[in-house]
Amino acid sequence: MSEKPKRHLDPELARTRRAQVINAASDCFRRKGYHGAGMAEISKTAGMSAGHIYNYFDSKEAIIEAIVERDKEEMFSVFNGFLEQQGDLLNIMLDGAEAGVEKHLDVERAALELEMLSEAARNAKVATLLQQGDAAARALMKQLMQSERSQIRHLPEHELEGRIAVMFAMITGLMLRRVLHPALEKNTVQQALKPLIKTLLTP
Repeated sequence: MSEKPKRHLDPELARTRRAQVINAASDCFRRKGYHGAGMAEISKTAGMSAGHIYNYFDSKEAIIEAIVERDKEEMFSVFNGFLEQQGDLLNIMLDGAEAGVEKHLDVERAALELEMLSEAARNAKVATLLQQGDAAARALMKQLMQSERSQIRHLPEHELEGRIAVMFAMITGLMLRRVLHPALEKNTVQQALKPLIKTLLTP
């Protein structure tokens, strides 16, 4: 387990401290890379001692696990929002694509995700954590695609999975495009992406 709160700590305070460490580590990983950001750097950024950090996390890998879990919770919130909204699912998803484009064109977020992917190529445990997060995202998207309001719910499962893979590749690939092409405009991408998403979400 990544969480090791002391018993005498207030649960709300423990959550606050964990979030403080996660945010500090995210900043350090972006600026200095996974290996360049040691616990001393993370503790300095978080404003607490390294020993205090170990009350909540066993290692840097445990912090990455918490970052992945944070991102997963954010993703669940977005997808559940799609499921709960009334109206045509296609239009809901097209509107949601705008937020997806904005998020994946965020340079700081891209730097963190790319650093984690780079570490995953060398670190089997980090790779497993990221793969588990991706599997959860794909499962949620498939749930949407198989819901009663989806126009492609009757497609064979392998075709649904293929469309999901292409959609995810387009969205996550925006991280690389923004790094390589800093002047890339959000509105330009959104305008071009919506017809492609519509094609993937219709028979």
